[in-house]
Amino acid sequence: MPALLEVRGVSKSFGGVVANVEISFDVAEGEILGLLGPNGAGKTSLFNSISGEVSPDAGEILLGGQRVSGLGPFACAAAGIARTFQVVRSFDSMSVLENVMVGAFARHASSRAAMAAAQTMLEFCGLAGKADAPAHLLSPAEKRRLEVARALATEPRVLLLDEMLTGLTPTEAQGGVQLVRDVQKRGITVIMVEHVMEVVLPLVGRAVVLNLGRVLTIGSPAEIVKHPDVIRAYLGDRYAAH
Repeated sequence: MPALLEVRGVSKSFGGVVANVEISFDVAEGEILGLLGPNGAGKTSLFNSISGEVSPDAGEILLGGQRVSGLGPFACAAAGIARTFQVVRSFDSMSVLENVMVGAFARHASSRAAMAAAQTMLEFCGLAGKADAPAHLLSPAEKRRLEVARALATEPRVLLLDEMLTGLTPTEAQGGVQLVRDVQKRGITVIMVEHVMEVVLPLVGRAVVLNLGRVLTIGSPAEIVKHPDVIRAYLGDRYAAH
């Protein structure tokens, strides 16, 4: 399948801390791609470059053949890149519906149209019954879904999910997995950062594994779990030898 998102030799440092080093991979339209790696591997830093939060020091990121790296978060959102965050960011003094309308205003100028779009996304994410509730009253799992709904309200082509399943119960995590599959059915490309490999690997078609800011390997879940460098990064040299 043709690549929708292309990451080409992206490097990023913060002072003396190297976050990403010459990272390259493609993501096909409609694909669910896993972005895996131990703590400090550079996953969120790469998400920040893709979503426009920061500009790469080197390399470029293309969406549909057009360069988006370095354009900033508003331009990236307008181009069709949306994201959630590792630490949930909701407007707690606003209602659940109003939170999602914030995303919908990226595509709709009128309050009525933004409200209609937000209601549709709340229904899709299973939060329609909480539309009028203050956002601070939501459970952690519901706040994760709220972030997904707000991101989807921007009508993205690519959705970046930063540890969406982290901290959820097994039942909540399975509900999150189904939500991701439903997002894919809408034709949206998904890139997921996750630590819980047994949850995310059955969901993704391919995975990119990072360690110390570099790409360790790219492959199918079956290839990833057997790769000695991946085992070494997660479990240590003693396990990789076996």
